[in-house]
Amino acid sequence: MRIILVAGMPGAGKEELLSVARGMGLPFLRMGDLVREEHVKAGCPGRGIPVGQFANSEREEHGRDIWAKRAVARMDGDIFLVDGCRSMDEVDAYRAQGEEIVILGIFASPRQRFERLVRRARDDAPADLDEFAARDRREMGWGLAEVLALADVMICNDSDLESFKTAAARTLGGLV
Repeated sequence: MRIILVAGMPGAGKEELLSVARGMGLPFLRMGDLVREEHVKAGCPGRGIPVGQFANSEREEHGRDIWAKRAVARMDGDIFLVDGCRSMDEVDAYRAQGEEIVILGIFASPRQRFERLVRRARDDAPADLDEFAARDRREMGWGLAEVLALADVMICNDSDLESFKTAAARTLGGLV
């Protein structure tokens, strides 16, 4: 199996890349969905525990690769995309499966990412620049910056949506 690990800071364009992958018929898993699902199963929303805090506590308790190990159990086929790889520990957990691993990084400037996060208005959207910066520090603290620095392929998402989707389709087409 070829596993394409999609990595990017919040708001970089991972979800848009997945919409392109979906259109190409490529199977994928969002690690964030897995985390949110486990967050609910653990009863954290009722106890007021934020998703990010839960994800981090699971890493501390079960190892920095816990989310990758949980994701592997849900993957099958010849090719599979995994959105939201956050650390080299997770990359190594995928590599331990003996599969072919490709890291696909998505870059966008902090200003662009902040504006996108605010515009999409999800529950986890930053209230202000301080909250945005804190989230970036948390993500980088997990090891995301290292994953991005070691990406096999990088897409720069610094233009309009259609240009990014074209670049995503071209890049994914070259990887499958």
